[in-house]
Amino acid sequence: MAAISMACVSSQCLSLSSKLHNLSLSSTQLPNSSLKSLSFSANSSRTLFSQGCSSLGSFQRRGFSVVCEAATEKKADSAAKRTRQAETRRLRNKARKSEVKTRMRKVFEALDALRKKTGAAPEDLVPIDNLIAEAYSAIDKAVVKGTLHRNTAARRKSRLARNKKVVEIHHGWYTPAPAPTTV
Repeated sequence: MAAISMACVSSQCLSLSSKLHNLSLSSTQLPNSSLKSLSFSANSSRTLFSQGCSSLGSFQRRGFSVVCEAATEKKADSAAKRTRQAETRRLRNKARKSEVKTRMRKVFEALDALRKKTGAAPEDLVPIDNLIAEAYSAIDKAVVKGTLHRNTAARRKSRLARNKKVVEIHHGWYTPAPAPTTV
């Protein structure tokens, strides 16, 4: 069985090598073509195929030629493309996270200023409510785009609301309900 398959492989290599025996370098190209012709010389085909299935004989076939053409432009490497995409996403995510942090910082600064202010009125919370709404919006956008996890977003929103409530309690605008006692 192995001898039969070896004979088939040997005969195929012999017929292929006899066809490639008389190939030579040619520089015929189409005038406006971006393709280059590739061909083999008899010496290169002899060295390539003599190490393989069988050695080359002195078979000569006149009039047989093979033209191999390859595009000169190389396709984009998929790993390089992934690297470019990852860098773009990293920069977008960094910008979104920075926006969320900036909006939260503005809310905390405004709440600290209101807490330190003596004689503050409940109407002073209106601009802070607007800042909190903008921060919530930035956080929600970051979640939708996949930059922040939804639990992280919930924790940050909760932190903003807690700090607002602390300021309201400090000025006496909000009184927490007493905790229910269980007997």
